[in-house]
Amino acid sequence: MAVQHRRSAPRARNKAARVALAAVAGSALLVSAGLGTLHWLTAHRPAAALNQADVFGLPSAGASQDLASQRPAAPEAHGTQRLATPRERVIQQPKIVSVAVSRPGRPYYVNPLRSVSGLVPERIDEGVDFGGSGPVYALGDAIVTNAGENAGWPGGGWITYQLTDGPDQGLVVYLAEDVTPTVQVGQHVTPSTVIGNMFNGGDGIETGWAQPTGVSAESELPEAGGIGGGGPFPTKVGLNFDQLLVLLGVPAAPNAGDVAYGLLPANYPTVWK
Repeated sequence: MAVQHRRSAPRARNKAARVALAAVAGSALLVSAGLGTLHWLTAHRPAAALNQADVFGLPSAGASQDLASQRPAAPEAHGTQRLATPRERVIQQPKIVSVAVSRPGRPYYVNPLRSVSGLVPERIDEGVDFGGSGPVYALGDAIVTNAGENAGWPGGGWITYQLTDGPDQGLVVYLAEDVTPTVQVGQHVTPSTVIGNMFNGGDGIETGWAQPTGVSAESELPEAGGIGGGGPFPTKVGLNFDQLLVLLGVPAAPNAGDVAYGLLPANYPTVWK
């Protein structure tokens, strides 16, 4: 079990930075609003954006991708065998698999920050940081595993829940820092459940993948590279969670394009190229 850590000094917040980030966020939202049906993709597939109908559980106007239509390559002539080139080996390993985050009539996952006022994307570290205030929802159907305070995080709030449906079923999500829990341990929640209220406490919130035990961020475990509050950032685990949020309509973090550190455990769906 990883030891709970104390985060590094609170992030600097100034009006100029917030205005610039808000402009970037606005552009990202305009782009995502025009995209079609969303899929939570693997390393060799580009990310699409979840349309507004999917976000709010309405019937989708777009057609989902049909993986069955992908035709296999023609077989080699009988009695011959050709070794794959290095480039072909890269393309073939791992297999290209599309994992949908929505289903007919209702999405598995919905933007959990859709009602936060003045939402400002900040950095990716162990998870993803945001400024703003207002209600935060569960990402999807889940069971609450922690709902209280964690002294190792600025602001003291600590909520974790284990997803019970969708491609990320079984994974644990955390919501930390400037947030007041509104749920209880053992409570079943849905994307319509407010799990905490974010307040302007100087640190904002951080959300991301938690360890299975729920004691801290997944990035601190050896399987993820053992990266704690001191960095280096962004972590691959944090970037993975940011990419999922972007697919749901959340503005991307300003350091989303930076080199990521650590490892991504095999049980996490991937979206980067």
